[in-house]
Amino acid sequence: MESIILLYVLSVMYLSFLVWKLFDQRRDRECYILNYECYKPSDDRMLDTQFCGEIIKRNKNLGLNEYKFLLKAIVSSGIGEQTYAPRNMFSGREATPTLMDGISEMEEFFQDSIAKLLDRSGISPKQIDVLVVNVSMLATVPSLSARIINYYKMREDIKVFNLTGMGCSASLISMDLIRNIFKSHKNKFALLVTSESLSPNWYSGNDKSMILANCLFRSGGCAILLTNNRSLKNKAILKLKCLVRTHHGAKDEAFDCCTQKEDDEGRLGFYLSKSLPKTATRAFIDNLREISPKILPVRELLRVMLVTLIKKLKKNSCPKSVNDSSTGATKSVVNFRTGVDHFCLHTGGKAVIDGIGLSLGLTEYDLEPARMTLHRFGNTSASSLWYVLAYMEAKKRLKKDDKVFMISFGAGFKCNSCLWEVVRDLEGSKNVWGGSIDGYPPESLANPFMERFGWIRNEDISTFKSLQ
Repeated sequence: MESIILLYVLSVMYLSFLVWKLFDQRRDRECYILNYECYKPSDDRMLDTQFCGEIIKRNKNLGLNEYKFLLKAIVSSGIGEQTYAPRNMFSGREATPTLMDGISEMEEFFQDSIAKLLDRSGISPKQIDVLVVNVSMLATVPSLSARIINYYKMREDIKVFNLTGMGCSASLISMDLIRNIFKSHKNKFALLVTSESLSPNWYSGNDKSMILANCLFRSGGCAILLTNNRSLKNKAILKLKCLVRTHHGAKDEAFDCCTQKEDDEGRLGFYLSKSLPKTATRAFIDNLREISPKILPVRELLRVMLVTLIKKLKKNSCPKSVNDSSTGATKSVVNFRTGVDHFCLHTGGKAVIDGIGLSLGLTEYDLEPARMTLHRFGNTSASSLWYVLAYMEAKKRLKKDDKVFMISFGAGFKCNSCLWEVVRDLEGSKNVWGGSIDGYPPESLANPFMERFGWIRNEDISTFKSLQ
């Protein structure tokens, strides 16, 4: 009898141990952000209106039509005149870049931002277990990740990943990689470095589908410190709840809509096709379809099912009507505010922000962080999301238990999204927005480019040529 009781007790203890171990392992799979540091280049790299005009006039391949196209694009882009550019543009060498231009641009970023991040977090470079670097349009030997390791003298056993060609959605791809590493390795620190090298990628030709990128992309970057050490939970600022990646690369139209290529004259640039809005919408819808059940409460999902069913019944019982899809986006029947408090949107351009806002039924308050980031910093590619997050933090919007929904798009074509939970109140500690946050949003976003160069729209080709 005693042996039976002993066997029973041991069995209960063993099962309890297995349950505890399973629970313990699941807790170690959490992914926390401890800190992040957005890069703010020096003021001597700031692009004001007059200098932008000088850069455009230096391009002898532009005619009046291309000049007018650029003016129209920059005026409607939502970009202001305090964004930043690489140094080779200020020395007049944007059309003849060197490899060292790209390397120096990236080194200037990571020597500034990573150092500030580690110092603010009280973490030594040798404590970093995982390093993930994503810069899409610059691949060097040694890699950029190796340059970071060399500069900061990191450990020999550090796990290193260097990602290229992933486009504006790369930081969430890097985040997904780190999250998966955390699932099988306990108590680790990871450093995510996200940026884009513009020095070698300024387009000096006259293809309208390629000069558009010159209007949108600007210098920037972000370094992010993450951990899965639950003892540091109270020091963290954000906790990753879920992340969904959608890739439409198997579709030719999606694959070809954003590409780095040479034009007919052999000039390298970044091509944006007219099918981009439609492609982005399709990827966005597929991504929302997968992530919605993960982030929305059951009551909202049931309501959406009921509304969708009623619409189908009405559609079957009524004559078909013609839908106007010229806008490229329609309002969703889903109320995402039932599961989301803040929307962190990729600053791909004014049209991108407007399209997402319409699709999700967002207010101007929801769109303000993305609009202001686009105006102040431009499209900084994969790091854009973190400037938007920094705006929310500087405005003291982020409170404990709030949910932040991040959405990004990238070449390939990809749409990636994730949901963060705010671990503690973020009181707007000094970040990249610095002392300027009180000036946002400004009373007016009047575009200075129209004021200075708007007269060109009514001039003829002879007047334009005299400027050159």
